[in-house]
Amino acid sequence: MTTRLAPTTEFLPIPLPDYQERPLDEMRLGAQAFYDEIRTRHTVREFSDRPVPRDIIETCIRAAGTAPNGANHQPWHFSVIGDPAMKKKIRTAAEEEERAFYAGRAGEEWIEALRPLGTDDSKPFLEIAPWLICIFGERKSASADGKLRKNYYVPESVSIATGFLIAALHRAGLAILTHTPNPMSFLTEICQRPDHNKPYILLVTGYPAADATIPKHATEKKDLSEIATFF
Repeated sequence: MTTRLAPTTEFLPIPLPDYQERPLDEMRLGAQAFYDEIRTRHTVREFSDRPVPRDIIETCIRAAGTAPNGANHQPWHFSVIGDPAMKKKIRTAAEEEERAFYAGRAGEEWIEALRPLGTDDSKPFLEIAPWLICIFGERKSASADGKLRKNYYVPESVSIATGFLIAALHRAGLAILTHTPNPMSFLTEICQRPDHNKPYILLVTGYPAADATIPKHATEKKDLSEIATFF
């Protein structure tokens, strides 16, 4: 029997909302349906410039904001960029870092690992795609009284929220690219974020180009036996 903590002025337990138990057959169908859908997600580097309504992006970010996180501090911030001038500025800065990366900063082993993906220092998608979402982790954030407080498990929390966001964007029918220029500190300044914010991922999203391709190498996924151990 679980021992429950007594309610206090800070800890106020409420009945579990929303949960609905499903029959086993329905659970299996739901799990399979999600797998069948998410496995059709592919990383895209060729985007259309077709507009995507802002409200769709907003709903997907709301979904990301429901992710589990350290102490429920929700230590993330999503800077959503649709402004062409700002996207151009980000592309210019990103390509500068990427040129240095491919020219030697990365090291031969890393470059060798990237060759089957066909990537290089040219990033036109940063201007073509209708939306860029820069995902920041907040080392500190404001509490209800407006004071800055330390956040916990920031990388883990941001990673989970990013997964939620990718799944939501895919469910909405959009293509996604997780772009990680190295380093990406320039995004903090461009997105006008405070110093205690750290950029983790620059997510590119929109419709894929009509002639979009993906590298065959990217379709090779490890078998369940390679990624999971059951005890």
